[in-house]
Amino acid sequence: MTRWQPGASGRLQQAALELFSERGFDNTTVAEIAERAGLTKRTFFRYFADKREVLFAGSDIFVESVVSSIAAQPETVASLDAVAAGFKAVAVASFEERREDASRRQRVIEASPELVEREMIKRSALAEKIAATLRDRGECDPAAALVAWAGVSVFWVAFARWTDPSNRSSLAGLVDEALDQLRDATAQRASIVTA
Repeated sequence: MTRWQPGASGRLQQAALELFSERGFDNTTVAEIAERAGLTKRTFFRYFADKREVLFAGSDIFVESVVSSIAAQPETVASLDAVAAGFKAVAVASFEERREDASRRQRVIEASPELVEREMIKRSALAEKIAATLRDRGECDPAAALVAWAGVSVFWVAFARWTDPSNRSSLAGLVDEALDQLRDATAQRASIVTA
C-alpha cells in the first residue's frame, strides 16, 4: 500500500462512511477503514486521532465559515436573521452537492449514542461561538445565547429534514422554512400570553 497517495484523507473518510453504513460504527476498525481506502493504519492516524474523527473532520471549518458569515452580515440585520443567513451561506457552499453522503453520515451518527453525544458537544461549541459573534455585533446577554441556540436548532431541524431521503428541498430553503415555523410558533405563543 502506498503511504502518500493524493486524496488520502478523503479516501479514508469515504471508506469509513461506507463501512460504518454497512457494518455499523462499533463493528468497524481503523485497520478495516485503512484497508478499504488502500492505505495503511499508520496513514489513517496521520489524518485522524480516532475513527470518530473521520465523521467529524471539517467541523472546525464549518464552525468558522458559519461564524464568519454571521459576522459579515450588516449591523442592520436582526441577530436571528444574521444567524440564519450564516447557516444558509454555508449550506449552499458546503452541503448541497453532498446530500447522499451527509444523509449516510447522519444515519451512522443517529445509530450510535457515543456519536450522538459527540455531535451534541459540537453543537454546543457552535452555539457558544455564535453567541460570542453576536455579542461582538452588539447583542447583549442573555439574548445572544438565546438567539445562538435558536439558530443552531433551526439549522439542525432543517438539516434533519434535508438528510431524509424522501425530501428533495434545498437545505437553504429548509432553513428558511424552519425559521418561519419558529417565528410563527413564538408569535402564536406571544399572542396567547398577551390575550
